[in-house]
Amino acid sequence: MSKIALVTGVTSGFGLAITKTLINNGYLVIGTGRRLPKLNELKQQFQEKFIPLNFDIQNLPETQQAFNSIPQEYQNIDLLVNNAGLALGLEVANKANLDDWQNMVDTNIKGLMFMTRLVLPNMVERNTGHIINIGSIAGTYPYPGGNVYGATKAFVKQFSLNLRADLAGKNIRVSNVEPGLCGETDFSLVRFKGDEQKAQNLYENVNYIKPEDIANIVLWLNQQPSHVNINSIEIMPTAQTFSALNVSKKNN
Repeated sequence: MSKIALVTGVTSGFGLAITKTLINNGYLVIGTGRRLPKLNELKQQFQEKFIPLNFDIQNLPETQQAFNSIPQEYQNIDLLVNNAGLALGLEVANKANLDDWQNMVDTNIKGLMFMTRLVLPNMVERNTGHIINIGSIAGTYPYPGGNVYGATKAFVKQFSLNLRADLAGKNIRVSNVEPGLCGETDFSLVRFKGDEQKAQNLYENVNYIKPEDIANIVLWLNQQPSHVNINSIEIMPTAQTFSALNVSKKNN
């Protein structure tokens, strides 16, 4: 019988690549997203191998209702991939938009919490399962304008570790995937509020990570033997590395 995976945010980027990779490797995928036409395209492409759930992950009642609508035969979820997330703006904290901050917290933190809390009890009852959270190197390395986005990904990192602590003695794995610069997604287009030129400039002449690279890592993590848990994995393109610490000098 196919493994059952629930992947959030499947209509573009990492989520779309993860969905395709898992299905192509024999999984059945329950995919969530807000864009119904995109979900319908996936359903048409993959037929019985894909179950769409159309809702806003920021909304707990909607999330609960969608989760409860999963057919009984597909409720034993083997793999949860908490992928849905976004970055908005690059303004410094004193100039940032509060709505952007709230949106990132509601999606990157609350949405991930909601889905984890809904899926986890069944995993614990069956004493099997794997939760893979899509974090970011922004949760480890600060940068100007990363304020709340980086903080939400730091939450994902610590929440993943605390889940491992809560699940001591259980045969349930938790992994945090932390990508660096990744192109061919809507990530920067969303961050820059649809400014295509700004988004393109970020990736120009850079051999960046692609969504398929992250999808392959998600598959590899889940295909490790059940006694092997990869707590976290940090991925950067070879072209990306660390900057020097900023030092502000006094004016003479």
